[in-house]
Amino acid sequence: MRMRMIIIYFNMKINTIFRMRYILFITCFALSQFFLANCEKSLDSSKIVIAGGSLTEIVYFLDYSDKIAGIDVTSNYPSDTANLPSIGYVRALSTEGILSLKPSLILGEDDMGPPLVIDQLELTGVDLRIIDEGHSANGILQKINCISSVLGVDTNLASSKIELLEQDINKLNKLAMDNQNSKIKVMLILNMQGTSPIVAGKGTSGDGFIKMTGALNVADNFEGWKPISSESIISYNPDFIIITNRGMGSFPDTKSLSETTALRFTDAAKEQNILSEDGMAMLGFGVRTIAAALKFAETFQQ
Repeated sequence: MRMRMIIIYFNMKINTIFRMRYILFITCFALSQFFLANCEKSLDSSKIVIAGGSLTEIVYFLDYSDKIAGIDVTSNYPSDTANLPSIGYVRALSTEGILSLKPSLILGEDDMGPPLVIDQLELTGVDLRIIDEGHSANGILQKINCISSVLGVDTNLASSKIELLEQDINKLNKLAMDNQNSKIKVMLILNMQGTSPIVAGKGTSGDGFIKMTGALNVADNFEGWKPISSESIISYNPDFIIITNRGMGSFPDTKSLSETTALRFTDAAKEQNILSEDGMAMLGFGVRTIAAALKFAETFQQ
C-alpha cells in the first residue's frame, strides 16, 4: 500500500512538471509569435506617426523620414524634426490628435500611453506597432531590425547601415571589458530636485547605459529613478558622475554644480570627472546611444 502511494505521488509530480513545461512552451511560443508579427512589414507605411524619440531617430537613420506625418515631443533629433507636426508627449497622447494626421502606420515605444489611447487606436484598425525595447546595444540593434522590417527597408541598405553600428559596438564591447576589470564606479543623474539629484537605480535606462560602458552603477541597491541624500552621495563616492544637459538646469557648468551640492565630496568632483550629455542621446536607446556609450567608455579609461 505504501509503495503504491509513493508511485502515485511521483506520477503526480511528473505530470505536474510536464504540465508546467507545456505551459511554459506555449507561453514562449505565443510571445515569439507576437514579436514576429509585431515586426512584420506594414501594408502601408506612407504616413507614419511616431511616439518615441528613439524610433524617430531610427526612421531617419533608415532614410525614411519623408514618410513621417507627425511625432511626439521627445522626438527632437535630428533638427529637421522641429518642422514636423507634434502629437504631444509620448505618455500623455490623445487619440484625436493622432488620428487628425490620418496615419497609415503608428510606431510607439513601450511607454506610449495612456493605455486608454492605445485601446482606442487599436479599435480604429490603424496599423499600430509598439516596439519592444531592451537597454543594451543588442536591444538597439533588435529595435532597428524590427523597424526596418515594418517599413520594408531594402535588405542591403539596412545591412550596410547596421554594419557600421556593429563596428562601433565591437569597439564598445572591448572597452567595456576593460572598464569592468577596472571596476569604475559611475552615478547617472537625470535631473536635480533642488540640491538632491534624481539618480538612475537598477532596471532604469540609465542603469542600462552605464552597463553598456562596462562601469558599475553605484546606485544599484534600489529600483527606478530616485532622489538621494547627501549621505548616500558620499557613501556611493563615484569615480565619474554623468548628468543630462537638462539636469544641469540653472547651473552654468559642472564645476558650479559640484561646488553647490554634496557632489563636491565625491572623487568624481575632486578629479573634475563630472560630465554632461544630451538625455535622449544616452537614455533613448536609439542610434545615438551607441555613440554616447562609446564616448564615455573611452573617457573612463583616460
